[in-house]
Amino acid sequence: MKAAAAAARQTPRTRPARAGVVRGRSRLLAAAVATGLSLAVAVTAAPTGSATAATAATAATAVLPGGNGCAEVRDEVERLEGRITPNGCAFLKRQIAFGEAPTGTPPAPGDLTHPRVRAYLDIFDGDATLWEAGGAPQRGHSVIGDSITGSLCLAPELRYRGTDVVADGAVVMFGQRNEITVKGRQVSYPQIARNVLGDDRRTIQARRYYDRHELFEPIAPELRPLFEGIADPAGGGGAGRGGRAPERFRADEVGARLAAWNGGDVAAFTGRTGNARLMGPGLTEPLVTDAGKAAYLKRFFERADVELKAGQVAFGTSTTYVEWHGKVSGPKGADIPFGIVERFGPGGEWELYFDTLPLIADKAEIGALFQRLAAAGKE
Repeated sequence: MKAAAAAARQTPRTRPARAGVVRGRSRLLAAAVATGLSLAVAVTAAPTGSATAATAATAATAVLPGGNGCAEVRDEVERLEGRITPNGCAFLKRQIAFGEAPTGTPPAPGDLTHPRVRAYLDIFDGDATLWEAGGAPQRGHSVIGDSITGSLCLAPELRYRGTDVVADGAVVMFGQRNEITVKGRQVSYPQIARNVLGDDRRTIQARRYYDRHELFEPIAPELRPLFEGIADPAGGGGAGRGGRAPERFRADEVGARLAAWNGGDVAAFTGRTGNARLMGPGLTEPLVTDAGKAAYLKRFFERADVELKAGQVAFGTSTTYVEWHGKVSGPKGADIPFGIVERFGPGGEWELYFDTLPLIADKAEIGALFQRLAAAGKE
């Protein structure tokens, strides 16, 4: 794992990204894996949780001294930045421990005493909420634990390693790359785990951002990706504005940025990006031209009518994460729980993390995909 993660770094999505697990045919529609392998298909509840700004403020705010706070965690992730509190450091250790732990003998369904299940639940407050792509929020250890036991039964080899991590007091944005095996094939995909911490060093509200289309690609190659055919023009036509470097994201931009997402304002995005390299779901290489980035965003807004609210923002030394959450409507369904995380990186990266599956498949089609995935897991 460590050798693979140390490979030459571009952006989290420049490496192959495919994976998937299911709980089993009898509990298929309720399955959800909080490490980014959520297979829940209920889409009627909005991503809500118990955390508020006031609650988050109760978390310890003293920053670890010096520039090397939480040094033991820095050796376990590709990049760690931000205002790292003792709470944040303790949380990160738990998050990393679960990702690296071997499962051993898989847990029985619902067995919350299994060592790896206990390590997972140790991440969460007992009354925490967890929202995953495409599903209703889960609340409490019994519900969250029941989900992870079922997933580990079918995917005991699941591992992940931290990529780009930003801690900003009570908010932690944990970038990670998940790795798993599907039908004998090792696959991986990126995820952002957004966490708000309470004062007991555990998350009280978590959301996960990743593309569920990646889960089905190995078993459903006929599923047409949302961004099929999107690329920079041949020869680099429409290149950006004189090599101007993108500006750091500022807190006072939140209102205008939210309006751009809800209004489908492509020009507002491309006008700010300069020579930023855009990576997002469906891309294997960054888009570097204005024309390529505009084509990507236009395709998104053609299929996605979003109604978002501002979520958490985490500022690091050179990296910023911005969260938007709410719902999406399109040809495949209306008012589906949905969210986007943007990452503005130190090397001119502009990365998007969101789920394309509800934009290319309706509820019945997604259910059929899960049935196929369940069958593949038994082969």
